[in-house]
Amino acid sequence: MYCSIDILEDPVIKNVIVLQTVLQEVRNRSAPVYKRIRDVIQNPEKHFYSFTNEHHRETYIEQGRGESSNDRNDRAIRVAVKWYNEHLKKIEDEEKIQVIFLTNDRTNKEKALEEGITAYTCEEYIKSLTANPDLVDRLACVSDEGKEIESGKIIFPEHIPLSKLQQGIKSGIYLQGTYRASRDNYLEATVWVHGDAEENKEIIIQGLKHLNRAVHEDIVAVELLAKDEWVAPSSVVLQDDGQNEDDIENEEEKENILKTSVNKDMLRPTGKVVGIIKRNWRPFCGMLSKSQIKEARRHLFTPADRRIPRIRIETRQADTLEGQRIIVAIDGWPRNSRYPNGHFVKSLGSAGDKETETEVLLLEHDVPHQPFSQAVLSFLPKMPWSITEQDMKYREDLRHLYVCSVDPPGCTDIDDALHCREVENGNIEVGVHIADVSHFIRPGNALDEESVKRGTTVYLCEKRIDMVPELLSSNLCSLRSNVDRLAFSCIWEMNHKAEILKTRFTKSIINSKVTLTLSSPEVRFHMDSETHDPIDLQTKELKETNSMVEEFMLLANVSVAQKIYEEFPEFALLRKHPAPPPSNYDILVKAAKSKNLEIKTDSAKALAESLDKAGSPTFPYLNTLLRILATRCMMQAVYFCSGMDNDFHHYGLASPIYTHFTSPIRRYADIIVHRLLAVAIGADSTYPELTDKHKLADMCKNLNYRHKMAQYAQRASVAFHTQLFFKNKGVVNEDAYILFVRKNAVVVLIPKYGLEGTVFFEEKGKPTLRLDYNNEVPSLTVEDTTLHVFDKVKVNIMLDASNIQHQKIRMVLVEPKVSYKKKKMI
Repeated sequence: MYCSIDILEDPVIKNVIVLQTVLQEVRNRSAPVYKRIRDVIQNPEKHFYSFTNEHHRETYIEQGRGESSNDRNDRAIRVAVKWYNEHLKKIEDEEKIQVIFLTNDRTNKEKALEEGITAYTCEEYIKSLTANPDLVDRLACVSDEGKEIESGKIIFPEHIPLSKLQQGIKSGIYLQGTYRASRDNYLEATVWVHGDAEENKEIIIQGLKHLNRAVHEDIVAVELLAKDEWVAPSSVVLQDDGQNEDDIENEEEKENILKTSVNKDMLRPTGKVVGIIKRNWRPFCGMLSKSQIKEARRHLFTPADRRIPRIRIETRQADTLEGQRIIVAIDGWPRNSRYPNGHFVKSLGSAGDKETETEVLLLEHDVPHQPFSQAVLSFLPKMPWSITEQDMKYREDLRHLYVCSVDPPGCTDIDDALHCREVENGNIEVGVHIADVSHFIRPGNALDEESVKRGTTVYLCEKRIDMVPELLSSNLCSLRSNVDRLAFSCIWEMNHKAEILKTRFTKSIINSKVTLTLSSPEVRFHMDSETHDPIDLQTKELKETNSMVEEFMLLANVSVAQKIYEEFPEFALLRKHPAPPPSNYDILVKAAKSKNLEIKTDSAKALAESLDKAGSPTFPYLNTLLRILATRCMMQAVYFCSGMDNDFHHYGLASPIYTHFTSPIRRYADIIVHRLLAVAIGADSTYPELTDKHKLADMCKNLNYRHKMAQYAQRASVAFHTQLFFKNKGVVNEDAYILFVRKNAVVVLIPKYGLEGTVFFEEKGKPTLRLDYNNEVPSLTVEDTTLHVFDKVKVNIMLDASNIQHQKIRMVLVEPKVSYKKKKMI
């Protein structure tokens, strides 16, 4: 059977047999869809079954001479359907069970009908279910890239076939890379080229035809344009907000806006998409665009992610879905359609509702958040749990030590604790004790596989998406006070100058004597106890205890990195932080210079020392602003396998080697590091995947992705709760500092709320202002008022809810007051 997975998942569809031939084909085409089918089969309420027709004597067939693999598989499916029909005739029942064959392959359907099999296309069958008309909306749109919709002129060039693309990539005619759509300009994208061609690492794509139906994160083939056609990255903000889906003349007019004269030094390698190597389509969250035509069945769907194009869908539920967050899947993108075709999958709930918006941000950032399955939970320890003699093997009893943990209020997943004492020879012994999560999560079982898939715990404003089940995260692995817990300990002997004399590692049992409490290190919302709406917002308050704990955790991570690399030079999971290119620091150096300060950036040490010295007695907040700016210049830190890389250096910590060992409850990378360290000290046994550097490199890639998406989800959660806060608070005026200046705006930071926002000076329907941008100083002159980086200003903050899908915090400059001299309207 062949049918849309979105249809199959609907509760209405039951009593389905999925043939092994079909499952194999789906597995080859799409791993995510294959997993969804397996999940449906495992749901007992659905009555879905898989039949291994390829291993059954009466349904297995050989491929005929001259017969293609596809034709052979189609014949195998028809043979299996016939066998099932005969098989079910043997059942003595008043009602005869009829087998219906569903396929969207017209040739296969015609042959089935000729052979006396009852066969329908998926669309025919779903439309026959008159009691469930809504199911029709979930049908995949069958027109693909090779089949054009009935009318409309050709808009896009034809995609070059995959075989020719691969030849072209090998010969250097085309370049392969990841397509990254712009968030601010829907007519612009970049392609990050795979491989070592540093000079062409990033290629700019501009204009509808050159974008050629690529979607964010697709793997594409690009042809470089001649140098006289190269362009500069656009500084224009363009949102696709038109209603006429095929108004191409309007698009061409907008493309002309991009073609402004620029300095030759600003030109970048520019290309055009000539083909798609791999689609990265996923279900997209968003809302239906308001239709101008009453009772229309064709509608445009606007995704929440501005980088995704609008999608054309057919639905009979438009009135019901208005104001709802819905999920839509893309089915294809014909050459003569301005937008891709897709179908409705499901509704999530009303836009603006807290539960709905949380679900949207989790889906949009690909955060696995479904409840842990029974298969996963079956590998948890049985309660009541206690430490056994077997658990004590290869483990030291350190319960006599005065161990304490230090964490923010309300923290239940405590994975680190410390002890410090003077030893007999007068030296100091310091120990870092980390929850021994790897004791409970054994390699390769369902619990381990789910943990590596999640990769990290995700902290949202009012909920936590755990990497491991709560029994471990908040109980058995959490180093709570006054209970025995299994730990992995890193213990140093130091002299009174804090010089390390000895380092040792041991699995241990500890009993934390006390939990110290710290203030939260980030923006914290105080929630109303009944509505759970944010009623207050406070920023971080750093204490010396934070630094003390942090220093020892960093030291433990460095010590463990050295040990596992020493033992496993090819298989150590390490973390590196690349040094930023010198040009990244331009903005920081210029901003400091504007305040008569010098920031040296030749090394991390020079940067740290010059930041320590940079300050002003009359402007104490200046140093904080400089440090915020310095952080923005940094590269992303990443996990990697030591046998697959040469550069180990962690720039931010100025350390030649580093890893993550101290948070195994919330990071899977630390679990792997624990396993490596356990093998290194003889406390546990190894397993094949642990010493396979290619598998480890793939795991690092997934962990880096999960870590990045978790950060984005956390920021989106803060942004949403900030919007709720200001929605309830109304309009407020607050002090702010300018962080960046742009050609038509300034980016400001409001210390009271830890909030960053943009003050625009060009808006539709408002008088045009004379703007003069100076990149060197850096400053922006608005009429006769000049605004410099780090200037203190006052802004008016309010929630702009004019676009329900993209609500945002709007900021307007109050002081200094800008006088409008021109009355021309834009």
